[in-house]
Amino acid sequence: MSTFKLTLSLSLIVLSLSSCEAQIPNKEQQIASAVMAAPEEKRADATVMGYNDKNELVIIKLGTNELICLADDPQKEGYNSSCYHKDLEPFMARGRELQAEGKSREEIFDIRAKEAEEGKLILPKNPATLHVLSGANGYYDAEKGEVVNANLRYVVYIPYATQESTGLPIRPLVPGGPWIMDPGTHRAHIMVTPPVDN
Repeated sequence: MSTFKLTLSLSLIVLSLSSCEAQIPNKEQQIASAVMAAPEEKRADATVMGYNDKNELVIIKLGTNELICLADDPQKEGYNSSCYHKDLEPFMARGRELQAEGKSREEIFDIRAKEAEEGKLILPKNPATLHVLSGANGYYDAEKGEVVNANLRYVVYIPYATQESTGLPIRPLVPGGPWIMDPGTHRAHIMVTPPVDN
């Protein structure tokens, strides 16, 4: 009997912890944490997409500037919010759609490449930036009003750019140095990952 009670108690604790981990933050918390990925002067007027009570990604704040911010997915471990230029939305939305269908990273790359070549997927005409705030142990501290244990990285999408057209290396030459990833493709982008202090 005591073993049964102990097992039952442990099971309830595990279920309680699981539900806490999966709990969706309220709209205000999602907005406050999501915009932390954006430059400070752009935060107030950014559009924010977050999660409703069905864990569906929806617009929770309609902004007036060029940035769209995505709140952290409460169903995933760690922390990851991002803000990107609105011209990247067709590319990003298609990626989310294909991911929801269970496509692999390679399949998503190939499908978007084909659709871009066919003119079905509209890519930015100018360089467009993605700001990512992430960390394996990151979380939003509501009392401090900030995301802790997370780092910013910057990605500048510049479709079909190459090492030759930009003068950038294809790998970082120094910690935090810019480099071009997927050169010559629809997904070509400049990576800038600030070094993390240990």
